[in-house]
Amino acid sequence: MSFYVTTPIYYVNAQPHLGHAYTTIGADILARHHRQRGEDVFFLTGTDEHGEPVARAAEAEGVTPRELADRNAARFRALMPQIDVTNDFFIRTSDPEHGRLVQEVMQRIHDNGHTYKALYEGWYCPKCADFKTEAEIAAGNTCPIHGIPLEWESEENWFFRLSTFQEPLERLYAERPDFVMPETRFNEAHSFIRSGLQDVSLSRAKLSWGVPVPWEPEHVFYVWFDALLNYYTALGYARPGEDLRDRFWPATFHIIGKDILKFHTVFWPAMLMAADLPLPEHVFVHGYLLMRERAESDGQPEGELRKMSKSLGNVLDPFEIIENFGADALRYYCFREVSFGQDGAVSVDGFAARYETELANDYGNLASRTLAMVERYRGGVVPEAELDPEVTKDFDDLAADVASLLDRAELTQALERIWQRVRRLNRYVEERAPWQQAKDEAQAGDLDRTLATLVEGLRVVTVLLHPYLPASTTTLLAALGQERTDYEAARLGAGGSGARVSALAPLFPKLGAPTRTRG
Repeated sequence: MSFYVTTPIYYVNAQPHLGHAYTTIGADILARHHRQRGEDVFFLTGTDEHGEPVARAAEAEGVTPRELADRNAARFRALMPQIDVTNDFFIRTSDPEHGRLVQEVMQRIHDNGHTYKALYEGWYCPKCADFKTEAEIAAGNTCPIHGIPLEWESEENWFFRLSTFQEPLERLYAERPDFVMPETRFNEAHSFIRSGLQDVSLSRAKLSWGVPVPWEPEHVFYVWFDALLNYYTALGYARPGEDLRDRFWPATFHIIGKDILKFHTVFWPAMLMAADLPLPEHVFVHGYLLMRERAESDGQPEGELRKMSKSLGNVLDPFEIIENFGADALRYYCFREVSFGQDGAVSVDGFAARYETELANDYGNLASRTLAMVERYRGGVVPEAELDPEVTKDFDDLAADVASLLDRAELTQALERIWQRVRRLNRYVEERAPWQQAKDEAQAGDLDRTLATLVEGLRVVTVLLHPYLPASTTTLLAALGQERTDYEAARLGAGGSGARVSALAPLFPKLGAPTRTRG
């Protein structure tokens, strides 16, 4: 069974920030989980390098678009190992192979009669690289996403007959209610379609930085047509000498932010229909991570919650978190604090609280105590004993529940299910008080059961947490004398008994304690 997950490709007109890390980590969690299940996985990310936003940013810096793209693409590529993601390919839309395949697909759309040439006039946002409909224009004739004044553009372009796909798209949404997820984003996309689709500009005659239109090379493709096709074109050349399109297309999940919903849930399926290509299974749309604006001066209240922006002083720096606490702490916080798919507030204080109470105390302390007790009371060897049914009943359906939730990209809800068992194991320690059992030789059997249950429960939650906390869980499994991270290992009893455990430094050192580097 194949599983193909993508992130959006990121504009190279700026450096990577937490929003990019958030989306990419989300896709990585899904990719890692499906690899655990033994599936054939392909995970794609990369950079969007053409179009007016990049050309303008390069001009402002006094460099060429290619120079800007090369510099910032390298920064995005370097982000991947920093946040411990396992992408199988990093696409750049300036890749000549991508350009060739874009031309191939767009020529097919043209040959199928879905394009025409005409004069285009309309309000345009250079940061969105998008012409706005009347319904999309905010107060003061501004962009509702970027808040900047819109520009009036008038030029002769090639057009895509989007209006032709009004009925096919309505039928798609009627037949596949999980095409766009979560439901709120489905309703938003469906509403846009029902409001009536208009044909859209396919090419730009005023730009040279882009993929040339094969039937009129003086034009380049409007950046969104070039960019959207990356999900398909990458499979054609990601592995030299091998075409992966039959193996992985259509995509299982496109993971995107809500600011690019229209392009992925309306334009993209229409383009694929026009090219006679299968549609992706799901488009999962997440919300914004929000922070309060910085106070203008000490003693002044902080401002309103806004999407993070360096200019507003409301950025949670992912690189600072990684440097001080490791990538796992960032990965955990992003999907614990805000329900994936919704807007939600993040903060430095919120990060500190989650780190201290959940990572350091709930999980890290559970691991340390369990290993220490096995070492102290049983010489470091996990005892052979029947597991406690009072705990096993709480684990019976855990792996199936987590898999079901992750099949719907419900990352936060799946993490909560796992964390409920982390807390259950902590309660079990207090209920059974193994330090008291150890004082009475008559309770040796009870102590064996307690320790065996704790180790096995800890092992199972660690296997399930592996997609979220890959470095820490690898370290802990080694300390438990275990190696398996496959999904068959995510059940009580799969670990067996008799393993030798080893000492473990704190997985998540308390705040203020010396930090260490984790792989």
